[in-house]
Amino acid sequence: MTCASCSARIEKKLGRLEGVDAVVNLATEKARVRWSGPLTVEDIVATVQRTGYGAEPIAAPGRAGRDTSVDSRTPERATPDTSVESSTAGRATPDTFVDSGTPADHQVARQDDLRRRAELAALLTVPVVVLAMVPGADVPAEPWVQLALATPVVAWAGWPFHRSAALNARHLASTMDTLVSLGVLAAYLSSLVVVLTGRAGGMGGGGSHLWFETATVVTTFLLVGRWMEARATDRTRDSLRGLLDLAAKDVAVLRTDTASGATVEQRIPVEALEVGERFVVRPGEKVATDGTVRDGRSALDASLVTGESAPVEVGPGSEVTGGTINTTGRLVVEATRVGSETTLAGIARLVERAQTSKAPVQRLADRVSAVFVPVVLGLAVLTLVGWWVGTGDAGGALEVAVSVLVIACPCALGLATPTALLVGTGRGARLGILIKGADVLEDTRRVDTVVLDKTGTVTTGEMTLVEVTTHGRLPKDQALRAAAAVEAGSEHPVAKAVLAAARSRALAVPEASDFEALPGSGAQALIKGTRVTVGRADLFDTVPADVASPSAEGTTVWVGWDGTARASLTVADTVRRSSGRAVRALDESGMVCYLLTGDHDRAALTVARDVGIPVGRVVADVRPEDKHAMVADLQQRGRVVAMVGDGVNDAAALAQADLGIAMGSGTDVAAEAADIVLLRSELPAVVAAMDLSRATLRTIRQNLVWAFGYNVAAIPLAVAGLLDPMVAGAAMALSSVLVVTNSLRLRRWTPRS
Repeated sequence: MTCASCSARIEKKLGRLEGVDAVVNLATEKARVRWSGPLTVEDIVATVQRTGYGAEPIAAPGRAGRDTSVDSRTPERATPDTSVESSTAGRATPDTFVDSGTPADHQVARQDDLRRRAELAALLTVPVVVLAMVPGADVPAEPWVQLALATPVVAWAGWPFHRSAALNARHLASTMDTLVSLGVLAAYLSSLVVVLTGRAGGMGGGGSHLWFETATVVTTFLLVGRWMEARATDRTRDSLRGLLDLAAKDVAVLRTDTASGATVEQRIPVEALEVGERFVVRPGEKVATDGTVRDGRSALDASLVTGESAPVEVGPGSEVTGGTINTTGRLVVEATRVGSETTLAGIARLVERAQTSKAPVQRLADRVSAVFVPVVLGLAVLTLVGWWVGTGDAGGALEVAVSVLVIACPCALGLATPTALLVGTGRGARLGILIKGADVLEDTRRVDTVVLDKTGTVTTGEMTLVEVTTHGRLPKDQALRAAAAVEAGSEHPVAKAVLAAARSRALAVPEASDFEALPGSGAQALIKGTRVTVGRADLFDTVPADVASPSAEGTTVWVGWDGTARASLTVADTVRRSSGRAVRALDESGMVCYLLTGDHDRAALTVARDVGIPVGRVVADVRPEDKHAMVADLQQRGRVVAMVGDGVNDAAALAQADLGIAMGSGTDVAAEAADIVLLRSELPAVVAAMDLSRATLRTIRQNLVWAFGYNVAAIPLAVAGLLDPMVAGAAMALSSVLVVTNSLRLRRWTPRS
């Protein structure tokens, strides 16, 4: 598929089958098909092939062989309201994904092919433009030189457009490629006839005009745009691979040695792990799969999966999620879910489904082309016949018909979208805003609701000391120095925040010895002969009232000695300074903002209050599937949703949203699932991204209005014989120049302060 009308045509053909509901996604090159009745997978694939495209059934990540299967090699009939996911491996589970794309290596080959064609086209187009447009650049036999340079550009470099146009013509259809091929070939073939008949004129001389530069420039611009689009599209497919890469690759499983009968650790691939087996997770290692802690205590960094900013304390009986990172103690975990049943695999399925179920965005040029191209061809034929019959001059009639084709050639139309997109995305890249294609711009224009993830998006995503409360006359700096001395031996995120606070205040942290970690509780060490303890309140015999209940929101630890807590230290994920300003800007733009987080209610409400989001739009204690469900629910209520996030736990929601925006400080998975990626980890960049997207879309629409308006106004003049081919070619070239010039204005776009 090469454009939105391709995916629309496949969707329309599948939808005509009895009992079939199909959604075809251009970006992912997949079709999600549900059906009831006597149809088989082969029937679905055959329908796609009859439409002029290729397809094959695939299995969604993590789904193969899970439920009752349908073998795609010996298909069975699906029951009503049942969808079947068929797999070339012979297994299937609910939901059929028909892949109209090609394997990853073929995608790379396609990108390389487009790049080579674009490079050759650019190399040969430059001298053609110089010969045609620069006074004094004449060379001997100039028309033949232009012909020699332009022919490879039109014939080989532009072959993808001509092939697509021919394919659609066989099925009595037209797309943007039809318009491009028609325009390029009309300009080239008209010039070819002029050269072969010896009627070509040089710069400022007599004779007929050549339009080789028009054919080559349009081909080059569109090839560059198509290559960039192919790269962006391929990157969206990496999100699922990135999700699965988060899982551990091997695991230290506990098994009984047959010879000695003793329990030993055995390192095996994670795929070989079975439900019920116990495995070891050491500090710094990933939890291999979902399970239950059977021995040990520790704190798990679950921010990638759940979005919780603070580490989660776990002990015997605690449920743990595969992909989370063990920060301190040694754990023994019993596997409860493996393979396709894990939380990570579930997130991967959500991303796959959300991406595949996105409705294809119909580009304006593609919609109009279905009517425009047949009308132009019909007018050219009628003009030829009419003038021939009316004047009896076949040559004159042909010249008028060629004028109609040339003046109607959609060169400006073909340049309208890619030039604006190239300039707009280039400007965005300089500002740290990466936009993944023209469809994203259309989605941005319609957004009326913005869902903000808290951790790493509205907040910094890093633990920071926010309050020190001391007992009696103990100085705060002394309490912080003592705590930092003990925490210097710990890798816990809270410990790092305390130590960083002491260093930022240039405090002299004393040396500590005899360090002892207390997994799940805290740590203790000797400082100048005194054993100082830092950790939970239950580590102390006495917690004075003035330090028992700190006023700040966040995670609190206590520091003390001789069984008495002497101070409390509270760390929290702090709000970015610019977040409140960005939320106000979004409100002023008429958008409704929601705050979404895996943290507890109190932390979420504190952040919402700081940035100006009403309490009624705050949702806390949510998991990845809840975020996905909330976005889907808002969409069902008629809202057009933009989701802003940075973690793996946001990936499914980012893919489900009408517009997904990933913060640059986040994970690669979030970036791949999003439509816009921000290299700056500041919320005002979201406002800038949406403003730039709308400015680019506005420029594209201006270009399209001019291109269509130009054709509508000029075609009647050509039909009436008031424009000869030379004037028509000049007007066509001027139209293209105006479109490119309008697009270049985006280079001066600046975000609002």
